[in-house]
Amino acid sequence: MHDVIVVGGSYAGMAAALQLVRARKTVLVIDAGQRRNRFASHSHGFLGQDGASPADIATEARRQLQAYPSLRWIDGVVTSASGSKDDFSVMLDDGEAHFGRRLLFATGVSDELPAIDGLAERWGKAVFHCPYCHGYELDQGRIGVIATGPMSVHQAQLLPEWGQVTFLTNDCVSLDADARRDLIQRGVVIEEALIDRLDGDADVLLADGRRLPFAGLFTASRCTPSSPVASNLGCELMDTPMGKQLWTAETKETSILGAFACGDVARAPHSVSLAVGDGAWAGAQIHRSLVWPEG
Repeated sequence: MHDVIVVGGSYAGMAAALQLVRARKTVLVIDAGQRRNRFASHSHGFLGQDGASPADIATEARRQLQAYPSLRWIDGVVTSASGSKDDFSVMLDDGEAHFGRRLLFATGVSDELPAIDGLAERWGKAVFHCPYCHGYELDQGRIGVIATGPMSVHQAQLLPEWGQVTFLTNDCVSLDADARRDLIQRGVVIEEALIDRLDGDADVLLADGRRLPFAGLFTASRCTPSSPVASNLGCELMDTPMGKQLWTAETKETSILGAFACGDVARAPHSVSLAVGDGAWAGAQIHRSLVWPEG
């Protein structure tokens, strides 16, 4: 019986586990090895690691974490969870069961991308979602915002801080007069022709035959939890402008007592820095729940 089982060993999960092993709790981390930013070659905006490889950050964090003797790590996929506070169990895809007093879901999210030819293979390389993570490196060049819905208007309003913006509505958003006026006042070019495909580094080929070259592209993906295990346990989901995530209280506890969640699956917006902070807070709150179980 572990004190805590952490489902998901990326930035948030490891940050939570670090607080717990430093409190000398027994922690099992089970990781499927699918970091959300695995497609990106560099991570930016994370203090002390600006410009580092996401894989290198994760590898070094895991090395430091595994130096603690109360930490156990399993590379595997959790297929189900059951039980209740002080008596949870998780089942892995190899049929092995593990038990813990508390559960922490740090499973991350999956990105539902626009169905545009050439976009998925450029995700994390020339197509991004966070300007704070990737905007500076575009060197104030031409930026395209590919619309997916209302959140895309917000992206188009924000991104002129990083370059000259073209808002590609692609028949996915209808601009009222106020929104159109606001974008124009910010210097945003509104392009309403349909997108045929992406080409080159970050070129947009329009259905009318025109080619629009950009330094980089942004789009607002719709996010869903990357694993159904928490919701199958009964953890409540909530809608956000970015998609669905797990509901948590300020303590990061879900609607199931004793089960917690952190990182992208339990907060928005998303970045490595925010995931690490959220994980550290979740770890401390789980520890408190073990010290004061009736609190």
